[in-house]
Amino acid sequence: MTGIDPGPPVLGVLLAGGQARRLGGGDKCLQRIGGDTLLERVLARAAPQVPHLLINAGGDPARFRRFGLPVVADVIGGFQGPLAGILTGLEWAERHLPECRFVATFATDTPFLPSDLVARLQQAVELEGADLALAASGGRTHPVFGLWPVPLAAPLRQAMIGEGMRKVDAWTARCRVATVAFPTGDGDPFFNVNTPEDLAEAEARLTAAAGTAGPAVSRRSP
Repeated sequence: MTGIDPGPPVLGVLLAGGQARRLGGGDKCLQRIGGDTLLERVLARAAPQVPHLLINAGGDPARFRRFGLPVVADVIGGFQGPLAGILTGLEWAERHLPECRFVATFATDTPFLPSDLVARLQQAVELEGADLALAASGGRTHPVFGLWPVPLAAPLRQAMIGEGMRKVDAWTARCRVATVAFPTGDGDPFFNVNTPEDLAEAEARLTAAAGTAGPAVSRRSP
């Protein structure tokens, strides 16, 4: 428990479009560490933070069937990056969850993301009167970990279609942004896996954590 008012309902969007080119190809989020996929580990941390979740990914949705979540492809085709995933989540919330004010986005190659991420982003938006909030650690902002107001869907679509905008940073530069810094004392919570070396580092981090606090998540069957 964080002691922070959870605020209005939030849709969580698991951005699962990354390709594991440096890991042999395929869906990066389905790479395994500690016997579980990266997506399973991200889901275990994200699910308690939001009442609704979907997976943003193209291709055959059947490969994600075992997770029991809606799988929604980008509303703008052509692999336009995480900004398209953000827009997809915003427009899905407009259509299916009118009670939601915000969409929270999670990268699916970051198995150690904070368990209080959404609550702290919500708190920052309210306290600072910001349009949206982004996570940061170690002096770096992580724009794919954000809390996005649903009413930004229309202007974001206009920017992407009418202006060809593709970079998250270019979009957030137009908004009042609250930046929330997370501690890195036990390792960067936004460490992401891109290479075999990163996988090995993540495994070592899990092993170290298991020696002091038990397994990070329960094991699941594929």
